[in-house]
Amino acid sequence: MSSLLWPPLPPKNESETDKAARLAAEKEAKRISDEIDRALEQERQELRKHRPQTKILLLGQAESGKSTMIKNFQLYFCPSSFHAEREAWRAVIHLNLVRFVNYLLYVLSNTNNGPSRDYRMFQMRLAPLKQVELSLTRCFSSDGSPLSSPTDDKPTLHTNAAQEVTVRGGMGWKSFIRRGRSQSRVQSNSSELESTRRILDACKSDIVALWKSPAIRALEQEGVDLHHHSRYFLENAERVADINYTPTTDDILRARLRTVGVEEYRMTMETAAEKGAEWVFYDVGGQRSQRASWASYFEDVNAMIFLCPMSSFNQRLSEDRSVNRLYDSMELWQTVCRSKLLSKATFILLLNKADLLRSKLKAGIKFSDYVIDYGRDEPNTVDAVANYLRKEMMDIHRACSPRKRQLHVHMTCAIDPTLMAAVLNSIRDVILVDILHQTTLL
Repeated sequence: MSSLLWPPLPPKNESETDKAARLAAEKEAKRISDEIDRALEQERQELRKHRPQTKILLLGQAESGKSTMIKNFQLYFCPSSFHAEREAWRAVIHLNLVRFVNYLLYVLSNTNNGPSRDYRMFQMRLAPLKQVELSLTRCFSSDGSPLSSPTDDKPTLHTNAAQEVTVRGGMGWKSFIRRGRSQSRVQSNSSELESTRRILDACKSDIVALWKSPAIRALEQEGVDLHHHSRYFLENAERVADINYTPTTDDILRARLRTVGVEEYRMTMETAAEKGAEWVFYDVGGQRSQRASWASYFEDVNAMIFLCPMSSFNQRLSEDRSVNRLYDSMELWQTVCRSKLLSKATFILLLNKADLLRSKLKAGIKFSDYVIDYGRDEPNTVDAVANYLRKEMMDIHRACSPRKRQLHVHMTCAIDPTLMAAVLNSIRDVILVDILHQTTLL
């Protein structure tokens, strides 16, 4: 048993000289052991510091669902950070709601029949929401001036829905909402957000009454587009505008805040398979004017996720009304497939917005009326349209890729948590396997 002890027990009848030599040897052994421990710990720290990151690039048109996909990744692989941001998303949701209400009031004031008596009543009772919109919009900018303008700037009627709020990528709006950019603005932000919540709560019943009023139904008959993402919050206004409102997961997935430029998201994975690993996502702006800057983010990425909004087949680009959005998405896909900088990246294609596609097809809108290559005798169903688009996109990938590689395709609805759970796990597994292949571990 004594041979297992350290330091070992001194021998019997040990002389002073032998004792001194033994203690010196033990001291030297301890010094060497400590040095080895320090070297190992330093090596561990360096490995953590330089641990290879998993870099993922999200590409697609504006409004293709990239930001919602980021939220899904965070929900399933970094749930604690997702839930910690509920307060920030509450401000976004409230801004989505009041901006849509103010848009409706503006449209009602410009109808062909002129403002009605009901409109004048709602305009008076909901007038405080103008100030709420201005206050919330100020909270998303560092200098008090948002990149996008509030609805005072006369939104387009009939052909377009309410404009979205826009912030610059990289400004860290979530932390700004929670803490403010400086200590002097912390109390100001907190007080302003609290004030907006009280006003919304006071206007809650009138918001609900406005949405249920005959005037709103008449707008739809006149051709005003009310199928806006904020419609969901208006339909749930009694809950969303309540003073004690806390966003649900579904609410956060549906909240919208468009970013201009590049937004970088760093996620420390919390799931068992890759716990502690850092995944970096780059969400680049999808409007035509921003696409020229994409190439600088193409190098050194492990995976590229491209989102094609299937429901856009009957829509036009906001920046060029002569261009069909689905055709633009397919041309964009062709350009991405040709990139030599992405030749080693894992390619993942998401045929997104299956829910909106289903709604349009069920409403009688014919896919073949907008896509001439889709036969008029082909079924006007989600599965048939998705299969057609899958084949077209796979053919483009095969013809334009600089080298042979596998393409992973999924049909998705980014606001459906059940469907997305399976898709995200599949994407995670594909990326991890490809990284292992690249590092010759498989």
